[in-house]
This record gives sequence, C-alpha cells and structure tokens, in this order.
Amino acid sequence: MTSDLMIRKYERLLRPTQSVAAPIYARTPQNAFVFIVEDDVSMREGLVDLLESVGLQSEAFSSPTELLNMELPDLASCFVLDIRMPGISGLDFQARLVAAGVHIPIIFMTGHADVPMAVRAMKAGAVDFLTKPFREQEMLDAVTRAIELDGMRLDRSRQAIETFTRFQTLSEREREVMDLVTAGLMNKQVAGRIGVVESTVKIYRAQVMRRMGAQSLADLVRMAELMRSAPAPITSLSAILDRPK
Repeated sequence: MTSDLMIRKYERLLRPTQSVAAPIYARTPQNAFVFIVEDDVSMREGLVDLLESVGLQSEAFSSPTELLNMELPDLASCFVLDIRMPGISGLDFQARLVAAGVHIPIIFMTGHADVPMAVRAMKAGAVDFLTKPFREQEMLDAVTRAIELDGMRLDRSRQAIETFTRFQTLSEREREVMDLVTAGLMNKQVAGRIGVVESTVKIYRAQVMRRMGAQSLADLVRMAELMRSAPAPITSLSAILDRPK
C-alpha cells in the first residue's frame, strides 16, 4: 500500500474525538458489548438476562435489519446470531460483514444440527456454533472467547492508528523513502530511484526512524506492515445491511 493509500485509509479516524480502545488486559465485562440477534422473544430475553448476570452489556434485536441505525461501540464486541431468521439469515448477515471487512466475531445458534451449515459458518470465521438447547456455560465460554479475539483486533487497530499518526508527521520525501526502504531497497537503490545521492537517503532514513519511533529497520518494517494490513474500524452497520445480496 502506498503512502497516499495509507492516508486515505486512516484519515477519517484521526478526528479529535476519536477514542482509542483500552488494552485487552484492561478490559472487563463492563466495557465489552454483545449484540444478540434472535427472532424468538423468550430466547432473546433469556440471553440478555444470562449476559447481565455476569456483568456483560448487551442489546437484543429480532432481526439483522433492526441493526441498521446501530452505532458500533469502541469496545470489544461480538454477535450472537440465530442462524435461521426471516429476511436476512444469520449466514447472509455473516457474508455481508465479511464482504465489508467487518471482523467482529460471531457465535451462531441453531435449533437444527446442520453439519454443512456449521462448516460454512466456521469457514467464514464464526467463533462457535451452538445447537439449541445449549448449556448457559457453553454460551458464556463462547462469548468470552469472542470478546478476547475482538479485543486483540481492537488493539491492533489502535496500534495502527497510533503508528499512522506518527506517519503523518513525515514529509512527502520521507514517506517516499520509508515506502522504498520497507519494501527492501538498499540506500543506494533508494537514491537511484528518487534521484538523490546516497548520503541524502541516509539523512532521510534517520529522520524517518526518529519520527516513527523505530529502533531498527525491523521495527520500521513492522510499522509499515501494520498500517497496510490492519483493518480500519467500522462504526456503523447501515451501509452493510443496506447492501443488496
């Protein structure tokens, strides 16, 4: 990913009000969130009561379309989805999340033991697939795993945003040098590519290392890879659910 693409990827995340997720070790059930999507009223209410009994915040919906105007919290989260629902099914919803690059973990529930369906869900990234009736502890264990996974995702996203904030302090030439150096080019090759002498490249390279807070070339390469690969956070589901199949 070039410097310009990195800028477009992260620029909307650097508003003054942008909050940064807490490190995973600092997270408690009180600052994690579970979205429940289940068309059976008694099951919805039972799941909310179960999660509240262990201090987990949650909100329940009867279908994925009810999530249209829901803002995603800047917290470790997961979805608990019934796999068979009117309208958008749980699997359809999962497919739309995946297509949109949303990586919040999903736990599926089903009243029918359907092996092909379970395989499809797990291949698409589901954390667990629970057959009703399930034990309460099974659900709590699955939710705990999902929140831990999402916490790691948020940590990576936070680190990417912090790295990009430093990247924005670089001049255009320094960004160019960083792109080429982290792509594996030697100083002499970088000098030939941008039309300067090798000693000038060394100066730019030192400035890049200092401003990025990199202790070594390996650090700088990791920072560049983090900005290229970490997904930009999604704050709303409306565009995803509005998208046609």
